[in-house]
Formats: sequence, structure tokens, C-alpha cells
Amino acid sequence: MRRAGEGIMVNRSTYNRHHLKKIKGLFIRFKITAILIVVLIIYFVFFASKINHVQPESPPEISVQKLWGTADSNGWRPSSTPRSNWPPPPNESNGFLRVRCNGGLNQQRTAICNAVLAARIMNATLVLPELDTNSYWHDDSGFQGIYDVDYFITSLRYDVRVVESIPEIRKHGRTKKIKSFQLRPPRDAPISWYTTVALEKMKEHGAIYLTPFSHRLAEEIDNPEYQRLRCRVNYHALRFKPLIMQLSQSIVAKLRSQGHFMSIHLRFEKDMLSFAGCFDIFTSHEQKILMKYRKENFADKKLVYSERRAIGKCPLTPEEVGLVLRAMGFNNSTRIYLAAGELFGGERFMKPFRAMFPLLENHSTVDSSSELTDNTQGLLGSAVDYMVCLLSDIFMPTYDGPSNFANNLLGHRLYYGFRTNIRPDRKGLAPLFIKREAGHVDGFEEAVRRVMMKTNFGGPHKRVSPESFYTNSWPECFCQVSGSNPVDRCPPDNMMEILEGQLQRDMTNVTTSIGDE
Repeated sequence: MRRAGEGIMVNRSTYNRHHLKKIKGLFIRFKITAILIVVLIIYFVFFASKINHVQPESPPEISVQKLWGTADSNGWRPSSTPRSNWPPPPNESNGFLRVRCNGGLNQQRTAICNAVLAARIMNATLVLPELDTNSYWHDDSGFQGIYDVDYFITSLRYDVRVVESIPEIRKHGRTKKIKSFQLRPPRDAPISWYTTVALEKMKEHGAIYLTPFSHRLAEEIDNPEYQRLRCRVNYHALRFKPLIMQLSQSIVAKLRSQGHFMSIHLRFEKDMLSFAGCFDIFTSHEQKILMKYRKENFADKKLVYSERRAIGKCPLTPEEVGLVLRAMGFNNSTRIYLAAGELFGGERFMKPFRAMFPLLENHSTVDSSSELTDNTQGLLGSAVDYMVCLLSDIFMPTYDGPSNFANNLLGHRLYYGFRTNIRPDRKGLAPLFIKREAGHVDGFEEAVRRVMMKTNFGGPHKRVSPESFYTNSWPECFCQVSGSNPVDRCPPDNMMEILEGQLQRDMTNVTTSIGDE
């Protein structure tokens, strides 16, 4: 039986324990909160002091002096020598291959490379490629008028058999020529088309005539030896005639006698402006000319200038080219060689550029010889421009989208020792130019440098579509002397490599010493 007051004591004891437990819980929570506060205080004090000691980001700087030299090769060197079994062409071929290369000089050049590869693929005898005289230059110089024919045939003797014309055959006591069966290859045709359709007709008729032959063989081929053959043609076998080489050497020597010089392919011409649909900066009369040219030469498509320009689809104006160069640190003593056709819009577009960079030259002002004066817009003038741009210290294309001249030169300069190129990022620069025209000039040059520092200045880099193989033949046509990957190692000396070295020495002797520039 419970004594009096016992129930009250039990209840009080239970209450006290519950109360103490509650106080203990509050204390623990208070302790955890205090610890968190201390940690946060330490965290903010520590990082605030770090932030206060961080130096403000320095403005981007580009070393102009470094740009006058070559880009870093990272241990790579050009080599188009075969690295696996590559037998010479058999004594007997499957027939003759004729091609008609349409377009301008450099579109024709890539077509010639493709023709040699097509001949190798089909075991065909290549007839010296025909250069179209009507579609672009209206120049009837032909292959023999531009390139060294004997050199071309001799240098490719380990790859394909080349003849200047289809020989006559004697049949039933009569002499006659083999008639070529005409075919129109699909654009960017795969190798399989040549080993089936084309080869079948060649065996049937003895000769085939592929026309037109611009972009008629796929560029991306999963066979490094085929790609290296393209490089042997493009960078070794296709040597201009001695007259062109001598004129080019003379111009380069005169320009370099006063120091470094830069070449610019100023693509501000009627055809490219019409193609790009960039009309609004021109007068109403000029716009009608561009629209008419576009309607006659390109597919009908609605193009809005403001939209095109905002995404970098318009060629840079001469003034914009000057603004980019000035922002990068080039001054008005920079000597510039201009490779360009007739600039659309005339002197009013050149005036701002000339004010920034007055030392402007072209092949006519440096060399007023009758050969160049008479062929300024022809294949000879284009060939001289090509060689001068190849040998310049810096090359800058202002529109390297569908420009065969710029794209081929970028690839050629990469192959001949990673020579510096300045490739404006038009998409990145477009909003900066638009803001500047609206009056926002503060920080413009710094912003231009930030954009340009993200571009490649001529060193080895991965080829990413839509970049062409003819613009960047790395890694297929390059090797490393001490590469860790056996696939990338330079091949040992052999007959092909000796010949390749001789080809390069021959070209260097005719033009100028590339290594001494």
C-alpha cells in the first residue's frame, strides 16, 4: 500500500528527469550551432583574405614578335613518305584517265590531287589534267602554262604513270586515237565508285573522261597512304613553271629586304559578297549588282544581312581587318602584301584600312613587269600571289569559308614548317564590331585580343569538320622523330624519302630559303 505523498514524489522525479533531458538536448543543439558559426566565421575570414590578395585579371596580350616566327611544332615535321608497302605502278594499267578540272587555280589544284589518287586507285594511266579555260579565269594557259610538266611526271613515277596525251593505236593497218567514254562523277564520290562504275567503263572503252572534276572524290578517306599521296602531289609534284617561281622570288626578296612582311587575302570581292548575301553596307546601285550576280550564280535563298553578319557569315571589311590587326599589336610600320582581286565598292572601303596600315603592296606595285601587268587577274597572277603568300612571314585570310585560295594556303603553310597564320574568328568578332558601330568603343581592343587568343596561329591541331583535308593534313602527312606512338614515328630513310627531300630542296633553291626566313 503506497504511503502518503509517494505518488507526488514519483511524479516530481519523472518531471525532473524529463526537464533535464530537454535542457541537455537544447545544450547540444546550442553547441552544434556555435560550432557551425565558428566554422563559418573562419571560412569567410580565410577566403575573404584570399580574395583580397588575388590580383585583378591582367588584360590579354599577344606577342607580335613571336607571331613573326613560326608556330610551335610540338615535335612534328612534315612527311608524306609512304609508311607501309607501296609498290610502284604496274607495267600494265587498266586504261587511261582524263579529267577536266574546273574553277579557279586552287580549285583546279585540289582536283589534280584527286585525279592522281583516282588513277592510283584504279591502276590507270593519268593523262595530264585539263584546266578549264572558260568557267572562271577565261585563261587558256592550261597545265603546261602554269606547272612544270616534266617535274610533275618525274616526281610521281613511284605512284602513278602520267602521260601528256593518249597515244595513238594501230589497228587493222590504221592509226587512230582511243575515244574516251565520258562520265560525270558524283560530288565527293567514294572510292567504291571508282573501283566499280568508273573502272568498269575504263576496262570496256580503254579510256574514260571525267568532267567536271571539282570535288569529285571524298576528302575524308580512311587510308593514310592515300592521303599522303595527295600531299605528295600538292606540296611536291605541283611546282609552278620557272617564270612564276622567279617572279615570286623577286617579289619576296624586295619585300623582305625591308624586314618582315605579312600577306593578306582580302576576300572582299563581288562573287564572295554575293555568295555570303552581305549587301546592306553598299549603295542601292551596288546592291542591285550583287543581287543580280547572286541570282545568276547561286541557289535562290532568303538571306537577312543582320542575321548573317551576327553569326560571322560575312567577309570582314578592309576596315575590320585593320581593327583586328591593330588590336593585336601591329602598328602602321607593318608591311602588308595584298592578294586580292578587284575589291567591290572601290577605294572608300580601302581608305580606313590604308589610314591604319599605309605600307600596302600587291604584285603589280612590287613588280611592274609586263608578265604580271598583263595577267593580273589570270592564272599567272593568282599563282604568283599564291607563292608570295606561301613564303610570307604571316598569312591572314579574311574569309576562309569556301575560299579555295585561303584554304589551300593554310594547308601548304602548315606543311612547310607550321608558318604563322592569323585566322579571324568572324563569329566571335561580329558582336564586337556591331557594338563598336553603336558607339560602345571602351574595351573593344581588349575584347578583340581575347577572341583572337583562342584561335590557332599555325601549329598542329586536330581536323574538325568542316575543315578540309587540304587545309589541315595533320596528322596523316606529319611524323615525329621520337614519337611514343609507332604510327606517328617518321619512317626510316629510303628511296622515297630521299626523293621527297630532293623535291623540297629543288623548290627551296628556286624560291628562297624557307629555313632562313
